Amino acid sequence: MTFHDFNFNEHLTEGILSMGYTTPTPIQEMAIPVILEGKDLIACAQTGTGKTASYLLPVLHKIAEGNEGHKTTTLILAPTRELAQQIDQQVEGLAYFTGLSSIAVYGGGDGIVYEQQRRGIQNKVDILIATPGRLIAHLTSGILKLDQVKYLILDEADRMLDMGFMGDIMRIIRDIPAHRQTLLFSATMPGPIRKLANSILKHPEQINLATSQPAEGINQQIYKLHNDQKSKLVVKLLKEGNYTSTIIFANTKDEVKRLSKELKAAHVKSSAFHSDFEQAEREQILLDFKNRELPVIIGTDALSRGIDVEGIDLVINYDVPSDPEDYIHRIGRTARAETTGTAITLVNERDNRKLKTIEELIGRSIDENILPAELGEAPVFKAHKSSPKRNNNRRKFKNKKKSPGNKSV
Repeated sequence: MTFHDFNFNEHLTEGILSMGYTTPTPIQEMAIPVILEGKDLIACAQTGTGKTASYLLPVLHKIAEGNEGHKTTTLILAPTRELAQQIDQQVEGLAYFTGLSSIAVYGGGDGIVYEQQRRGIQNKVDILIATPGRLIAHLTSGILKLDQVKYLILDEADRMLDMGFMGDIMRIIRDIPAHRQTLLFSATMPGPIRKLANSILKHPEQINLATSQPAEGINQQIYKLHNDQKSKLVVKLLKEGNYTSTIIFANTKDEVKRLSKELKAAHVKSSAFHSDFEQAEREQILLDFKNRELPVIIGTDALSRGIDVEGIDLVINYDVPSDPEDYIHRIGRTARAETTGTAITLVNERDNRKLKTIEELIGRSIDENILPAELGEAPVFKAHKSSPKRNNNRRKFKNKKKSPGNKSV
């Protein structure tokens, strides 16, 4: 199947082809026809599957074909400013030849950013992409009206609920016409998400693409080690491995800052990414990383859902995440769009139980690498009875550069 099979608007098709995209991903194959038919949709798919384009393409087609005039007909809610910006960038690329307009509305910027957002709203862009808190600020000011919205999309709905946006979402929905098409996308489908879906969607179709499984192209590995061996191993991996683009995840902002200093002291070109930076600084870091000018970026789980960059070779879990679902999101930053990549998790004895929970979630044990001898002896952990049977596939320290894959949206 190719994108030609969807019979999109010719200008939209031109945009798709100009970006080099030819083959839809599974979530796109399943979701696009449902959305084109005008049905509400609940879609549960892991990160890196092309879900953003799966709702953008049919909605862009419907707006372009509908001659809606100069009004805001589409509202996309996202949990973070980074995700809102990335969705906006994808709209700009796909809709380049259609003449459709969009703007990302989010907090954290200065007065100039707020004024730009206000002007965009007053100019009635076709597509409004927003974080809930800042959108409510514009609604309260009276400059924003949502009475013409026909398409409401909630992206990463589980993340928005985790961040406490349920009340804001319901407040926003009260200002949107009841007669609309609503699309809810989520990486996980816990009870609160289903409750939200039942309250705002009408007879929705449902798509579920094995959300608790990492992409098949991810080469998952672990090292068992003492805490004081972690940074030394990370430096060795980055200096000796053939990786061009790496994300490192730590569990706290303080740990991110400390590791960033250690990597710089070891002459590893890298940057931390956290909330202490000004908005403009964070945007520049992400831009440098995306443009391959910055090879290593270090952040917390907020980064795992707020960055959409193809071609990431390596993800390192400096700390094992407390929630096994966060492990899926973290390592999903690599092996995106049918490519391959490597995910390495550093496990100390305190985090061994978390590792077992992750292995139970994904239904397999993760291959263990032997710690390089120059780093000292590795610890021996006590076995946990509840863990899945290990495959005893221990491999010596080595690195592989990922191979390119077929390009898709």
